[in-house]
Amino acid sequence: MNKTGIVRDDRFMHHFMGSYHPESPARLSAIYAMLDEPDMAGKFISVPTRRAEREELLWVHGSEYIDSLAATAGDECTYLDPDTQTSAGSYEAALLAAGGLCRAIEMVVRGELQNAFALVRPPGHHAERDRAMGFCLFNNVAIGACFAREKLGLKRILIVDWDLHHGNGTQHFFEDDPSILYFSTHQFPYYPGTGNFDEVGFDKGRGYTVNVPMRAGSGDQEFAGVFESILKPIALEFKPELVLVSAGFDCHSDDPLGGMRISSKGFGVLTRQVMETAKQCCQGRLVLTLEGGYHIQRQKEAVKNVLLEMSGLFESDPTDLLNRADQPWLEAVLKQVKTQQQLFWKNL
Repeated sequence: MNKTGIVRDDRFMHHFMGSYHPESPARLSAIYAMLDEPDMAGKFISVPTRRAEREELLWVHGSEYIDSLAATAGDECTYLDPDTQTSAGSYEAALLAAGGLCRAIEMVVRGELQNAFALVRPPGHHAERDRAMGFCLFNNVAIGACFAREKLGLKRILIVDWDLHHGNGTQHFFEDDPSILYFSTHQFPYYPGTGNFDEVGFDKGRGYTVNVPMRAGSGDQEFAGVFESILKPIALEFKPELVLVSAGFDCHSDDPLGGMRISSKGFGVLTRQVMETAKQCCQGRLVLTLEGGYHIQRQKEAVKNVLLEMSGLFESDPTDLLNRADQPWLEAVLKQVKTQQQLFWKNL
């Protein structure tokens, strides 16, 4: 078994955006209950949570924005945008989400863990420098990437974002930064409207943003094909020292907010593919952080499959999915990616 860490804290449940909001505490309570079931209990290492420090937040967010979120602490309800609000415990939960991810990254980079999954909320990849949006307050994965670079001295970090929605905030933070490669698969066109093929970064960061917009209805085979034909060759050429994943589960076929068709087991296959890439690039250093996913039962099943892969309790073989992929569609997508990216990546 691998030493797989889990970031878990009941204080994440103190963030509450209303009784009918899809990003609810029940998302995590179901996952935590699954971790306590007999076949999962005792198989993972607890990662101590901590609050993100102001210095860490300032790598990504503006001072006034941080202060505005801090001012919501203790207030029953503050609307930040039509879809995103805070409750009395939201600010602390957001600090713990970012800080807990940083702690997991530190433990993986220092060799105390092989990999880790930060099971946190609120999610983060939509959060911009000075704006909350899309259920997100602080951009956890961006803060984590900066932590790995600024505090741990890493020079190349890969962020893989398989959430249903494009991580506009994460992309915008690193568009001119060649030290952090952002790779995203997402339903397109869809919220937030960003993430087309031609968004490749700018200045020194050109080519270090790789977007693969996917048609609605894409499922296990198509995603596995993209990871094999596009993510893998780029990652092997980039040679990251750490792989981070914005792990959203709203691409599940039963998710109420999306139109994708990934199965619960399919997320395990994607995890295996990313693990194999990380193994070839950076001794398997891999840290996931929870983003979206709004069918509570299906998300719980998918997270379980991901953790079984990460811990080595199960090992998927992507071969069958790759053989059954829609090859004409995959070739068309690869052609569009190559049109934008082949100047930057010889492996394509």
